[in-house]
Amino acid sequence: MTDAPVRFEMDGALAIITLQAPPLNLFDQALIDSLTQAVHQVSAEHPRGLLIRAEGRAVSGGVDVHLFDGLTPEQGGRLWDDLLALIHTVEDFPFPTIFAAHALCLTAAFELSLACDLLLAAEKAKFGLVEIVVGLTPSMGGPQRLAERAGPARARELVYTGELYPAATLEQWNVVNRVLPDEGFAEAALAFAQRITNGPTQAHTATKRLIREQLNGGARAADAIVAEVSGPLFGTDDLKNAVRSFLEVGPGKATYEGR
Repeated sequence: MTDAPVRFEMDGALAIITLQAPPLNLFDQALIDSLTQAVHQVSAEHPRGLLIRAEGRAVSGGVDVHLFDGLTPEQGGRLWDDLLALIHTVEDFPFPTIFAAHALCLTAAFELSLACDLLLAAEKAKFGLVEIVVGLTPSMGGPQRLAERAGPARARELVYTGELYPAATLEQWNVVNRVLPDEGFAEAALAFAQRITNGPTQAHTATKRLIREQLNGGARAADAIVAEVSGPLFGTDDLKNAVRSFLEVGPGKATYEGR
């Protein structure tokens, strides 16, 4: 029996999804189904963080074009609806989500990375939305999420040209959060994800809600929900314990349980 194209595991409070369909982790129906199952497993485990990563010489070479062959417009619409539902599930997780790209990251995988809160990239990583080679526009949320991060002009450029962009360029454009050395990248990305996961989970959840509200309605819309979102944090064990720790031994010594 061969391994599933996507692996799910828990490392303490951190959920980890790994693409493992060599050589290129192509998004065919089997990988999509396995990824969907893994995302549902994340929901069932109630973790405090999620890391999405890949094994092999590429994060992903993109979508297996056989998936598009012969689709009617109606079937194509249903495909995008299903894939966007997956994107929305990842985007709506109430805890930090981190994508780690160690190498080439194309189309569907790149769009999945943009649904995550933070994107880490190795120095050698390159990214591209290359759907123009088959007459498509990226339709798993890529253009609109690129526009959120880099602005509409940069989003159009990435999509219109179909070119590959190095991690350093996309860091300058605010698409990639951090570029890390190639050597030891997997370990560094895991350590970063664990550090975020072990932080004050409910405060992170509040941060996600405030930023989403700002994106949807502006700063004043986010201001309007601050009392609702941030007020309850004073009732959490994590805040009470962290305040006590700060007062007794100084900053940076508190540990968090996500409660």
